[in-house]
Amino acid sequence: MLPGLGGFVLGFICLGWGSASAAGEGKAQEALQERYRLGSLLGRGGFGSVCSGTRLSDGAPVAIKCVPRDRIQHWGELPDGARAPLEVVLLHKVSSGCAGVIQLLEWVELPDSFLLVLERPERSQDLSGFLAERRFLPEEEARGLFRQVLEAVRHCTSCGVLHRDIKPENILLDLATGQLKLIDFGCGAFLQDTAYTQFAGTLAYSPPEWIHHQRYHGEAATIWSLGLLLYHLVMGKHPFRRGQQIIWGRILFPRWLSQECQDVIKRCLSMQPLDRPSLEDLFHDPWLQGVHLP
Repeated sequence: MLPGLGGFVLGFICLGWGSASAAGEGKAQEALQERYRLGSLLGRGGFGSVCSGTRLSDGAPVAIKCVPRDRIQHWGELPDGARAPLEVVLLHKVSSGCAGVIQLLEWVELPDSFLLVLERPERSQDLSGFLAERRFLPEEEARGLFRQVLEAVRHCTSCGVLHRDIKPENILLDLATGQLKLIDFGCGAFLQDTAYTQFAGTLAYSPPEWIHHQRYHGEAATIWSLGLLLYHLVMGKHPFRRGQQIIWGRILFPRWLSQECQDVIKRCLSMQPLDRPSLEDLFHDPWLQGVHLP
C-alpha cells in the first residue's frame, strides 16, 4: 500500500494512465491526501482504473476511480450548473435513496483526469468472481440477489438514469451482509422514451434488436440484460454464447429449476422487445414476491 495520496497521480501514471502535470499532482494532494490512503489496483477498463483506498477519518474502505479526460465522451451538468463527466452527473442523481446503488462520495477535477471516490464494502466481490467460485447459485439464493438488482435498477429508472451495462462484473456483493450494489455507470445515459441508436455497454449483453437493427429502447434492453443476468445466476453461464459468437436459439433449463423461474427468464429473453415485461411487471412477478432482503 502506498504511504498516502502524496503520490496519488504518480501512482496512476505507474498503472499506465498517461501523464499528469505538476499542477495536477499538487491539486490531487491538496484535495485528497489528508482524507484518503491509496491501496492496490482493483481493476482497469476502457474508461479508467480503480484502486482501493481508505478514508483516514474513520477507516472506511473506498474505491478511487481515475478517468483520463481524453476518454470522456459525454458530459452533463450538475444541479449547481457545474459541467462534469456524464458518469459523475448520473451517479449524483442515483447515489442517494437506494442501498443497492454505489454511492459517489466526492469527485475531483484535475488537468488531465477526474478522480471519483466511491463507497466500497470492506469484504466484497463482484458477481462474476463469486459465480466463478460457486459455478451457479441455488434458485432461492439467486432469487434474493436478483430481487436486489431489480430494486437498484428500478431506483435508477425512477431517477431518469439508464445503466446500460448490467452484468455480473458490474454488481458488487458485500460478502458480510449479502447486500448487492450496482456499480460502474461509465456506459450510462439519461433515460429517454425514444430509441437509442448508439451502443454503449457489453456486446454479449446487447439485445437482438441492436444486433439486427442497430437500435433499442431503454426499458426493453434493460429487461433483456436482466434476463441474461438471472440465467447466469442459476446456470453459471450465458445462455446464447458459443466461444466469441452469440447464437440465438432455444433456452435450455435443468429439471430442478422451477417453472416460475424459467418463465421469468423466458419472458425477459423474448426475441421481440414488445413481448418482454415492463420493469414494473417484472418487479411484481409472483416469483419475486416474499423475498427476504438483507
